[in-house]
Amino acid sequence: MNPYCKSALHQIQVCIETLVKMINQLEEKDLLDRPSPDKHSVGELLEHIALICEADWRISNEASQEDMEVFYLSVSYQDLTSIREGLLEHFESLCSKYQNLSEKALLTETTSHWGVTYTRYEWLLQIVAHLYHHRGQLHSMLVHCGKDPGLLMFE
Repeated sequence: MNPYCKSALHQIQVCIETLVKMINQLEEKDLLDRPSPDKHSVGELLEHIALICEADWRISNEASQEDMEVFYLSVSYQDLTSIREGLLEHFESLCSKYQNLSEKALLTETTSHWGVTYTRYEWLLQIVAHLYHHRGQLHSMLVHCGKDPGLLMFE
């Protein structure tokens, strides 16, 4: 595997490990917490996070807006177990897909359905940023709800 991809995937793994630790501290009722009335609940945010590795991979492979809508409608994680399993399954799948990409494939540019163009490697970096962004949101939401996970967020 390309050493840069290996490093980026390691950073995703660190993020996912802390997400799993946060999930393991929650109870099912916590999924309904909504610190701001016009924003996502903890459960809705976790469901989104669980889909990032697969959804962003599809986007990086030029899935259409319709393809993405069908994908999002086909998956539903409504409890802590399915969220955790989905998160881990999609991460393992992403690792497997990036493990098999050649240098040429990593440098190939692809365009999202909204018009952003990156190399496949840059899409991987985008996935890292996307996951860390939402992990920070989740942490803030939990703290706001009085459920500070008390975890180290970085190695």
